[in-house]
Amino acid sequence: MDKSKKIIIAGAGIGGLAAAACLLQEGYHVRVYEQAPELGEIGAGIQCSANAVKVLHHLGLAERLAEVSVKPKSFEFRLYDTGEVLHKVPLAETHEKNHGAPYYHIHRSDIHKILADRVLELDPDCVVLNSTAVGFEEDDEYISLVLSDGSKIKGDILVGADGIKSAIRDQIVGETPPDFTGQVAWRATVPVDKLPDEFMDKIVAIWCGPKKHAVVYYLRSGKVLNFVACVENATWKDESWTVKADWQELKDDFVGWNEEIQIIIDNIDKDQCYRWAMNNRKPIYNWRTDKAVVMGDAAHPTLPYMASGAVMAIEDAAVLMRSINANDDVAQALDMFQRNRVDRTA
Repeated sequence: MDKSKKIIIAGAGIGGLAAAACLLQEGYHVRVYEQAPELGEIGAGIQCSANAVKVLHHLGLAERLAEVSVKPKSFEFRLYDTGEVLHKVPLAETHEKNHGAPYYHIHRSDIHKILADRVLELDPDCVVLNSTAVGFEEDDEYISLVLSDGSKIKGDILVGADGIKSAIRDQIVGETPPDFTGQVAWRATVPVDKLPDEFMDKIVAIWCGPKKHAVVYYLRSGKVLNFVACVENATWKDESWTVKADWQELKDDFVGWNEEIQIIIDNIDKDQCYRWAMNNRKPIYNWRTDKAVVMGDAAHPTLPYMASGAVMAIEDAAVLMRSINANDDVAQALDMFQRNRVDRTA
């Protein structure tokens, strides 16, 4: 495609920034419009398997990624009370040998910063803050992103990377109502210096118990322990990652669980416990118009069970770039992207 085409991206999350970096590196003119007043990301740990790491390496980020990540040795499934190891899946060298790139644990804000820095290296003017997408207008010649202040940004392609409450998706397919799973996820991090020495090896410990489970692994070169726990709870319906909940309720949820889990919970900052309702959304199979397309959580929000939400968004970014490269016509490029992503992400 003609490199002078103007590509507009709504949303500067992990997916939007990965797409911007991939397209800028190919020489396209890209602008990212982000509603927040500053670039940043909240949340805690994410898992990054070789499929996404290859994209980040393609962007020249191998060194930066390795500096802030942890390379876990294995998945270790444990019984909730005795700690008996039920099953192991090797990672580290085995994952790299089998798949051609490392498996990393990384803090969401660290991967976001790495991508943001890369985007701004490629084009210091790429990201426009305080810009909330509310929809778009499209004609035969151009597409315009409509912002909440009434301004319209004209371009050739619009990419909706505007997350789970995407205004771009809603305009393309209508609202996609969530189905509550009946489960909530607790999330917290613990500085390692608050834990006993040699507390846990550099693994992913998955504690399996009745109607709940907990996933524990290290972040930030091993300086922080990440804790996520899924529990059945029909009353908590808030989907936001930033809503705090009562530490005592977390403690009560894990009565009778192994001493290691108790040590983690006891050392969590009691004012830094977050809980969010886990909602599922049925897959959508139409992501695009002739000039607009959605990606990442806007297209395929993912439950955390397979630890692939960010990975799928990063994959989207690379496939979008390849699809735009491979086609002179915008609609054909977006159709190629959709064809190559819908079934995989569904």
